[in-house]
Amino acid sequence: MGTSGEILRKALVKSFVPLGFGVLIMLVPVLAQADADYGNGCVLFSDNTSATVDSLRSRCDPAQLRAVYRDAPRGNVPIGAKDGWVASPREMQSWAPLLWIGKDFYTGPAGGYLLNRITGAGIEAWQANVFAGPSVVDGGPAWILDYAPSPTPQVYDEIREVVPGVWFGYSWMRQGGGFAEQLSFILA
Repeated sequence: MGTSGEILRKALVKSFVPLGFGVLIMLVPVLAQADADYGNGCVLFSDNTSATVDSLRSRCDPAQLRAVYRDAPRGNVPIGAKDGWVASPREMQSWAPLLWIGKDFYTGPAGGYLLNRITGAGIEAWQANVFAGPSVVDGGPAWILDYAPSPTPQVYDEIREVVPGVWFGYSWMRQGGGFAEQLSFILA
């Protein structure tokens, strides 16, 4: 009778052999590098920006996205050009890139300002002040993107760095002394 480790190894080999050695080689490094697994493919990878962005956009449901956000520290402020994607509502993912493709951050360690990149041409518009502040979601520390100086002063975003180089956050609309959630988005 073999040890439990031998039994597990044999079971894994029997399970993966039909898939082919190439598939096994491709899957094992990805699975081994997962930093946080929220279930059903909603996984964050500190060493794979593309996989994290794909997971947030395609595999995480709204409750999982909220958990990812609540678990994240404020992290570092973004600096420079960051591509952007809508995470939810999913109905916006196909047409949002026609209007918005990311943000250009003009920031230092304490914040600064940003300009959104709009249309495929990357035209800069809609300035927001960037500073540390409390989250609308949970009151914890977040990077606030306040559009008060722009022509869209009712927009108010917040982000956290969920893994190095990937920020996730929410866009709010100021309404009646409070905030109404509009969408969630990713920057990388």
